[in-house]
Amino acid sequence: MYGAQSKRDISLEWQSQFPMLRQSIHARRANIIVKFQDLYGFMVEGNVDDVNVLNEVREKVRQQGRVWWALEASKGANWYLKPQVSSLYEGIGLKSSLKLSGFVNAITLKKLIRKGIPPVLRPKVWFSLSGAAEKRSTVPESYYNDLLMAVEGMDTPATRQIDHDLQRTFPGHPWLDTPGGHAALRRVLVAYSFRDSYVGYCQGLNYVAALLLLVMKTEEDAFWMLAVLLENVLVNDCYTNNLSGCHVEQRVFKDLLAKKCPRIAAHLEALGFNVSLVATEWFLCLFSKSLPSETTMRVWDVLFYEGAKVLFYVALAIFKMNEHELLLTHQVGDVINILQRTTHHLFDPDELLTVAFDMIGFMTTNTISKQRKKQEMELDLWQLKQWMEHRVGCQTKKGNVIEASLGRHA
Repeated sequence: MYGAQSKRDISLEWQSQFPMLRQSIHARRANIIVKFQDLYGFMVEGNVDDVNVLNEVREKVRQQGRVWWALEASKGANWYLKPQVSSLYEGIGLKSSLKLSGFVNAITLKKLIRKGIPPVLRPKVWFSLSGAAEKRSTVPESYYNDLLMAVEGMDTPATRQIDHDLQRTFPGHPWLDTPGGHAALRRVLVAYSFRDSYVGYCQGLNYVAALLLLVMKTEEDAFWMLAVLLENVLVNDCYTNNLSGCHVEQRVFKDLLAKKCPRIAAHLEALGFNVSLVATEWFLCLFSKSLPSETTMRVWDVLFYEGAKVLFYVALAIFKMNEHELLLTHQVGDVINILQRTTHHLFDPDELLTVAFDMIGFMTTNTISKQRKKQEMELDLWQLKQWMEHRVGCQTKKGNVIEASLGRHA
């Protein structure tokens, strides 16, 4: 895709992906609902203000693309994978130059990624920076095809659940909701379910894998992105049968919400609202079912580079952006409606990510790791307590049955 094309050709291809959304002559008032197709083929429903926001966002993406192309021209292709050594630091200063240059590159790259990776560059940048390319390099080139051949025709609980979920994955999408789209998605999910039988398949992965297919273009690249996501980027056990990793993330998020947004947390606690009512889907589907596709891709840009802590930043930002409305709620249903309405219309990724990274406050990976360990212990204790109570209850019931039986024979 990239080798034979000139940078001018790629730039033209990239620009062609961003047609300006023209307002209907009948849609001149903001309260008139219109439907339009986004960059990834999803039908979106919104008002004229939403259309204007998307046009502004796409212009920003064009501008950001020019920055990436300028860096590729000055530093070379794949500059983000290697430290640049200045000719001013030769000989004795070479080692320190590598360290300094690598640090400068990392800072530059972090800022660039938070502002968004151009869609035409997204597949190769994700594949390189996430570790998917390195993971694929450790196995024979035929690994994915061999895996598909090995699992062909096999019937397992995972394959049956996958088949059940295919038509429910983004229904109405012009490619995903076709026989070809279903077949491609099935192959990726079934292949991974056999690669890692401990995870197998979990509902939620179908949405994640579907978006990976749309971005990466090829099944094999989507498969390796799914592999690196589950094996390296996210925490362990998020998608296992008991979802223990996901339960831990919910507990960590609840603690973080209390620290970062104490007024919201206290109000929701008084209402009896459990964050898992909305956050479970966010964390399992990585926001793919909640946010518009272009906003989801921007979140994933950062996720694949900075790691799973990004999910906490984004989840906290969604609550923070709705603080005023949430504090006025009186029922749990109102809280859910506000959060769902907001996420479905977050067409401006910069609005969300600015709150996430500029208004939430700094959180280190180490701090979150400590929170996870704490919550893992508390979850284990809670599960042990539940098991013991269940066992005592069974023994009490058994004793009552024996006592009643003896009473009848007395």
